[in-house]
Amino acid sequence: MIHADLFYVVLFCLFYVSQFSKNFWDPKLMGTFGNYRQYSKSKLFPDGNVPSTSYPSPSSNSNNKIWSKFIPVLVGLVVIAEILFLGPLDMAKDGDILNSGDEPFYHSTITKPPAEYSESGQDRGFKVEDGCQSWLEKVDSVPYSRDFEKDPIFIEGYNEELKSCAVKCTYGHESGKKPDAVIGVPQESATNVLRSMESAVYYAENNIAMARRKGYSVVMTTSLSSDVPVGYFSWAEYDIMAPVQPKTESALAAAFISNCGARNFRLQALVALENANITIDSYGSCHRNRDGRVDKVKTLKRYKFSLAFENCNEEDYVTEKFFQSLVAGNNLHPCSVPVVVGAPNIQDFAPSPGSVLHINEVKDVGSVAKTMKYLAENPSAYNESLRWKFEGPSDSFKALVDMAAVHSSCRLCIFLATKIQENDEKTPLFKNRPCKCTRGSETTYHIYVRERGRFEMESIFLRSNNLTLDALSSAVLLKFKSLKHVPVWKPERPESLKGGDEFKIYRIYPIGKTQRQALYSFRFKGDSDFRNHIESHPCAKFEVILL
Repeated sequence: MIHADLFYVVLFCLFYVSQFSKNFWDPKLMGTFGNYRQYSKSKLFPDGNVPSTSYPSPSSNSNNKIWSKFIPVLVGLVVIAEILFLGPLDMAKDGDILNSGDEPFYHSTITKPPAEYSESGQDRGFKVEDGCQSWLEKVDSVPYSRDFEKDPIFIEGYNEELKSCAVKCTYGHESGKKPDAVIGVPQESATNVLRSMESAVYYAENNIAMARRKGYSVVMTTSLSSDVPVGYFSWAEYDIMAPVQPKTESALAAAFISNCGARNFRLQALVALENANITIDSYGSCHRNRDGRVDKVKTLKRYKFSLAFENCNEEDYVTEKFFQSLVAGNNLHPCSVPVVVGAPNIQDFAPSPGSVLHINEVKDVGSVAKTMKYLAENPSAYNESLRWKFEGPSDSFKALVDMAAVHSSCRLCIFLATKIQENDEKTPLFKNRPCKCTRGSETTYHIYVRERGRFEMESIFLRSNNLTLDALSSAVLLKFKSLKHVPVWKPERPESLKGGDEFKIYRIYPIGKTQRQALYSFRFKGDSDFRNHIESHPCAKFEVILL
């Protein structure tokens, strides 16, 4: 580049001289310049002794005028020659500089979609009818600032070894290493994590709003509205579909209640049921009438009903009391029916409609007691409430429990890694991605999707003439099936619920929604709402729950 820079300096000087010489001998300017000469002589030689000076003759003046006319032309020719011959050399040299070094700048040789290009066949399972999909996969593939394989997520607070996780992640204490998150007491300038399975009724800091005010940016509680829910349920912990032993007890229900000072009405409900002639064997400290030194689950299996009375009535606070009731049962009655005092939304956790009796208020005890007596005296009606044991639980129940197929410690790592990448996506490098390709009147949109519990995203493409929710579902299924995708819950579910190689979509939602939103409340309001989301969120990212 040095020779080119010097060349331009010389050209500038030549051009300037040519213009100056032209103007110097211009008759129209001679008067002005002559006055300047007269002024100079009077100032420099006040005594009148002026040295003799020779001036150009008319013939030499004419020659200068001729040369001054040709110099700009010569300058133009030389500039053109420089562009034609030296320009490509400079560009090649610049290209070598751009691509040199250990970490070259990200750049793409494709800057616009192909105007006329078509191909046929399969592109990762999708039929490609034009070049837009291939082009979008190239230009939208911007590298993130962090490779988690080389630089794993690091969480400080306690030692834990993850058997497997979709994103590489470590827990522990390492001096000198800045953690991505800290579990425990909030620290300044840190991503603080609150992790607890206790109720906010007893521990106010577990309330999500309170936790935020105390400096926790990530909340992990039993609430499905928390960032990373930690529930009491899982396929591995409770063999919900397992057969059990015969009934031997004469009492209708069993209760295990040890906290007699609970902040709800569970003891009043217990007494009210007894007053309604419901026979109850109580093994806990409260109202005990049986020896409590027994195995709880084995004992519950001998009763038709299990009193799953929580110590508070808090949304999503559903403990082992409820899930142990689903495991319990006998040969004639393969499960005890839970009678619940606790979470007001307990039906969200029910394995099927009508499988749970809920005492929402003390005044409900009378109607619940009546139902218990009816079911106990009518085997067909009782078995109807347990049909899910034979036919399988509802899709909503499977979708809920499947969440725990990926351990909450791993889900925290996925949550943190996703946030790190979302920060990258706010930079100009990512914002400048096209994310769509238009040919004529049709636009192809680039969309990313992953299964809940996974981290890596997969590309799918939708066209503007079919930008619908049905098209989204079809594209997602086609993509996953082309990849021979295995759902995350496959190794965890009971054999009777694993099914074959087929799977279906239960929910699709934008990444960033809570599990309460994903499972129960979020829905696109039709195709137009979905279209607006795609058009207003370039390279939109979705998460899918498979069943």
